[in-house]
This record gives sequence, C-alpha cells and structure tokens, in this order.
Amino acid sequence: MSGVDYTRPLMLGYARRDLYITDDQVETMKEELRQFAQLEGFTRGTVYVEEADSAPAAYEALVASVNRYEVTAIVLPCLRHLGLLGDTQQVKRRFEQETGARIILPPLSNITHTP
Repeated sequence: MSGVDYTRPLMLGYARRDLYITDDQVETMKEELRQFAQLEGFTRGTVYVEEADSAPAAYEALVASVNRYEVTAIVLPCLRHLGLLGDTQQVKRRFEQETGARIILPPLSNITHTP
C-alpha cells in the first residue's frame, strides 16, 4: 500500500533546485511540503523541481499535470521559487488565471528556506 489518501484533493508542489545547497535539503523541503499539504486537508503529489539549466521544463510539466488531474492547489516554499520564470507576482497571477489552481505559500516557519 502506498500510504496515499485518495479521498483528499491532490496538491502538487514546485521548487527551484538552485535555491538549495544539498539534495538532503531538497528532500527535507519535499517532506515539509507533504506535511503542510496534509495539515491543509490535501494529499501532496509530485513536487516539480526546476533545474536552472532546463527551465521552464518542470514548470511546464506542472501546468500539464494541473490541467490533466484538475488540481486546485499548488504549494511553493515561497514565491522566490517562481523567479526563474519572470516577475514572481506576474507569474503567480498568470498561473492562477490560466489553470484555475491557486498557489499556496506555507507560513515561513514551516518550510526550510535558503538565505
């Protein structure tokens, strides 16, 4: 059994790899996003991790998944993670308008950030 609760709505995640120093930090961030999703009543699905040299590949895969699975919420550690895609507020607004999903930011104390 996978441990996934299919009765809860799906929440996907998105983060930039270059904002973390180690792979362990990336894994910690993913676990913190999973815990946040659970607290908010969601099941966290895939966290799309953007590599700077292949951007916006992970973002485009995220948008495709949001549309395919009718996802209504995305979690990011902070808006800075949208920075490779342009002005963060404009990217957030465009994403929400084009997909119908909302971007949720956890309280700062909940997610590991890099300086």
